Amino acid sequence: MGMKEGLVAEILELPVEERVRLVEAIWDSISVVPDAIPLTEWQREELDRRLAEYEANPNSGRTMQEVFSGLRK
Repeated sequence: MGMKEGLVAEILELPVEERVRLVEAIWDSISVVPDAIPLTEWQREELDRRLAEYEANPNSGRTMQEVFSGLRK
């Protein structure tokens, strides 16, 4: 099932801000069904590695606020 070309063309005519909101809405609808996109073996191994690293030392990372603050500098 392909996308309707007319719909895609209409979406591409939207201002960037509206397209970003549309992408966010689409992503939110996908994220409520995480099993809809299966992980590759490599992705699963990487997630397991990162989780084990976090569980071994939960205070080793930075908070989201620290990350965003660093990005703003």
